[in-house]
Amino acid sequence: MFRELHRSSHSFARTGELTTPHGVVYTPAFVGVATRASIKAVEPEILTGLGIEMVISNAYHLHLRPGEDVVAQLGGLHAFSGWRGPTMTDSGGFQVFSLGAGKEHGVGKVASVFPGSAPEVPRRSGGRGLVRLSEEGAAFRSILDGSSHLFTPESVMTIERKLGADIILPLDECTSPLHDYAYTRDAMERTHRWARRATAAFRLLADDPTFPNPSQALFGIVQGGAYEDLRRESARVIGEMGFDGFAVGGSLGRSKDDMAHVLDWTVPQLPTNRPRHLLGIGEIEDIFACVERGIDTFDCAAPTRMARNGTVFLKGAPRHRINLRNATFRTDDRPIDPTCDCPTCRSHSRGYLQHLCRSGELSYYRLATIHNLRFLVKLLDDVRAAVASERLPNLAREWDVTPA
Repeated sequence: MFRELHRSSHSFARTGELTTPHGVVYTPAFVGVATRASIKAVEPEILTGLGIEMVISNAYHLHLRPGEDVVAQLGGLHAFSGWRGPTMTDSGGFQVFSLGAGKEHGVGKVASVFPGSAPEVPRRSGGRGLVRLSEEGAAFRSILDGSSHLFTPESVMTIERKLGADIILPLDECTSPLHDYAYTRDAMERTHRWARRATAAFRLLADDPTFPNPSQALFGIVQGGAYEDLRRESARVIGEMGFDGFAVGGSLGRSKDDMAHVLDWTVPQLPTNRPRHLLGIGEIEDIFACVERGIDTFDCAAPTRMARNGTVFLKGAPRHRINLRNATFRTDDRPIDPTCDCPTCRSHSRGYLQHLCRSGELSYYRLATIHNLRFLVKLLDDVRAAVASERLPNLAREWDVTPA
């Protein structure tokens, strides 16, 4: 399934080929977030033209609507969505976190996990969680209609088998930066027990001819929060369970430095002949730090979310981004990026895009998202080439990024 092509002589960075039933992913690679079987505002055939290699959808959201049975009846995610390339599904563990501890603690996975460079403690929101965890699984109410649901390691495997993605993830408990050591250890150990139950269920379902994709791979999820001994232990335990690959999940600490430490502790403990995925992280400054530490693939909704809010990528700008809502772009006849080959930059000016954005035109969301996705694909092309030629630190300096 995974073949390492080149390993850096001075770090854990590497290039590789991740082979799936629906194509090959050349790593390191950015995975587009198609939560509900769609990257917001962009149709599948455009994604292929932009160079997106793989997308990740969410079993929790697809279970609630339209339901895994509907997706299976329509041929599985690939036939259902029209995206024919490699696909992952997350189990819904993060949704369990965000509706439970995330709501109670007032923290999230991306921005709120890293509130700044200083290790500040986020404040508790006082909200009431909508999830109840037990050894059996996670009980929750639908955000759509309030109906009751129970996710267990076994039921999630059935859901993901019916959805038919190439790579699926088991149910896990994602912890908060505010959880203490004792709770984080308990959650990690429960995740390990759930992982064993999930692998057993996955094997039992392997020969069912009614599922749309019989050649699925199962990745294990490493937990342990920002505690070194727990991360090392979880990586060792999950790494010995025979998974086809691994994902790093849960709280990554309170700063970018914490995230780097988590990867430093985790990656060396995992088998080298399996792919490694980082869940929910993938902004430009993160990419170099993650690749340097041996991450092969990562997903992040920030590029598409930022596009919808007016922010587009531009190399050399502060944090390599500009906001087209700014009045300074009103009469700017240049493309977002004169060096970009995306359809948006080939055809439209900043001034026109600013007009669409400030007018609330839906076409803006599509055009800005297309640019941001293509920008990341090109960056990852350069990152792969730099790793293969032992130039990743040089490329990081060109981008004014110093890996944490």
